[in-house]
Amino acid sequence: MTDSPIAWPDAARARAFALWLQAIAPAHGLRPDTVEPASVDASFRRYFRVRTQAGASCIIMDAPPAHEDCAPFAKVAELMAGAGLNAPRVLDWDKAGGFMLLSDLGTQTMLEVIEQQPEADREKRAYTLFREAVDALVRWQQASRPGVLPPYDEALLSRELALFPDWYIQKHRGIVIDSALQGKLDGLFAQIRASNLQSLDGARVYVHRDFMPRNLMVAENSASPLGILDFQDAVYGPITYDIASLMRDAFISWPEDFVLEITVRYWEQARKAGLPVGDDFGEFYRAVEWMGLQRHLKILGIFARLTLRDGKPKYLADTPRFFGYARATCARYRQLGPLMVLLDEIEGNETRVGYTF
Repeated sequence: MTDSPIAWPDAARARAFALWLQAIAPAHGLRPDTVEPASVDASFRRYFRVRTQAGASCIIMDAPPAHEDCAPFAKVAELMAGAGLNAPRVLDWDKAGGFMLLSDLGTQTMLEVIEQQPEADREKRAYTLFREAVDALVRWQQASRPGVLPPYDEALLSRELALFPDWYIQKHRGIVIDSALQGKLDGLFAQIRASNLQSLDGARVYVHRDFMPRNLMVAENSASPLGILDFQDAVYGPITYDIASLMRDAFISWPEDFVLEITVRYWEQARKAGLPVGDDFGEFYRAVEWMGLQRHLKILGIFARLTLRDGKPKYLADTPRFFGYARATCARYRQLGPLMVLLDEIEGNETRVGYTF
């Protein structure tokens, strides 16, 4: 591996990878000399691409066992395949070493395809791809069964919300959380948790948890369905989460009329499929927005943690997007006015409406 373009944290892991790849190469027709970086994400996982003797390619996941557990990925990949979705197939897996050989879903994400379009054509192309994403989401949710995936319950919601004060407010902004501020946060977070757990009669389905254009792959063959990636953190939880994630993206924002149009399309398809989205779109959309608010605050905390703990500062560039999402939601619901005031205080902005604690 001395001539490999892959950088390794230590020689022992490089040797383990080389031995594993050489051992499985004959069975899968792989060409070990063609390994190259494919992508990285916010975790400790890395992905490589390797060519085959037949001229195709496979993906290798490098997931150090000390930091990552591949078992949830393998489990959810199987669930997605059973639901008829286009997810990577696990072709080989070194459980002890943390190396996994996967089928390759292509090189272009839905986000990349959209951003490559001329400005005049972007929303039209996006509409087609978002309809495909909605189709996939409904199929995923139709396959849901309780007791299969970890529950997205109050404890998990609380841990996620705590990322915002812990990492963004205290560690990133350097604001001391005294008893008064903690009391405000506790009250606001209790409202958000209650809404997300109780709305739509507590409807539960499989939740991808990061269902957005960056994790959806567009195949070269346009007849192929969108590929789905980064699903290892899937849970069983609120039906509103994944559509909120899809429409309030971390890396691209859409006009409100586009968000509404796609969300209405999802709601109509979900109702026809017998999913528990309710008969009142207004009530459903409120639930989506409150679920999205929880996600926005969580992601602000995660982006701060990626910068301060993991040395990945690029994510902080997108924090204004999430403050914008959160502020827009707060502006629509009077009981969230105090949260708007708090967000503006944290960012040093002047609140432009008359809400106070």
